[in-house]
Amino acid sequence: MKVHVFYHDRCFDGAASAAVFTRLYQDCFDAKAEFLYSGLAHRASQLFDEGMFNGDENAIVVFKYSNSPRLTWWFDHHQSAFLSPEDAEHFRLANGGHKFYDPTYRSCTKFIAEVGAKKFGFSAPDLSDLVYWADIIDGAMFPDAATAVKVEQPALRIAMVLEAGKDNNLSRWLVPLLSKIPLAEIAARPEIATQLTPIMESHKRALDLIEQHGHNTNGVVFFDLTGPGVEVYNKFAPYYLFPDCVYSVSICPSSFRTKISVGSNPWNKTPVLHNLATICERYGGGGHPRVGAISLEPGRLEDARRIASEIVEELQGLPRT
Repeated sequence: MKVHVFYHDRCFDGAASAAVFTRLYQDCFDAKAEFLYSGLAHRASQLFDEGMFNGDENAIVVFKYSNSPRLTWWFDHHQSAFLSPEDAEHFRLANGGHKFYDPTYRSCTKFIAEVGAKKFGFSAPDLSDLVYWADIIDGAMFPDAATAVKVEQPALRIAMVLEAGKDNNLSRWLVPLLSKIPLAEIAARPEIATQLTPIMESHKRALDLIEQHGHNTNGVVFFDLTGPGVEVYNKFAPYYLFPDCVYSVSICPSSFRTKISVGSNPWNKTPVLHNLATICERYGGGGHPRVGAISLEPGRLEDARRIASEIVEELQGLPRT
């Protein structure tokens, strides 16, 4: 039996979800199954190709829904999980009991673990630390911004390498490790530790650039990192550097997209009045009520700046010009 698992690439919750799903399948369905892993990224172009679903079983975790008849498993917790109303209806009518959706969960990792326990009798106490940290990281449940930005815990170090490392195949070999080895042991492995030093140097550079380029006006901090070419930054950095802000909006470049990120400050007690996933959906993006993103084609910088400006004005409560 070949099981092909697709998951949100360069994301701790994505890799952790794939790991927990792997254990669920091994422990409750087929201990001898062969697993293949493919990371998925949000792009402005088509997300799925029917030919990619080449396993005997095909699973997507913590990524958008596909109506492919080849898709046999699906778990997600994003508000914007469906590409179209037709996909949402397809999910509603899906049978077989192996497709699950609940946007009330902070992390898909915990969602899979709890669904597995309730539906299939799944129990993996050795993965409790992984489930705990996926919930902390994806749900922004850190005690303060400094904890999130200083990156001292093993899970945070692994997450940093996942998000910013140069090894594009890292998550594929990392997922099996996460399914059976403690986080502290994984973080200490040379494959992780040797990548962390240059990543931390880039992390410090990104902090400096966000502080230089960021402007906090009416509770919204905005920064454009396309000039210095910063593709990835710690998503909690704006709230560490600008603790008074309620929202953050940024633009980052990459080889396959121009990305607009929109977030809210977990440590600012000011009520969050905007659903950020709903705002991002207007521009073809999505996410959660408190964090979202939009992916445009590479090079669409002027469009990205226009969209970011519109979002900033909306979050500031300013009338559209």
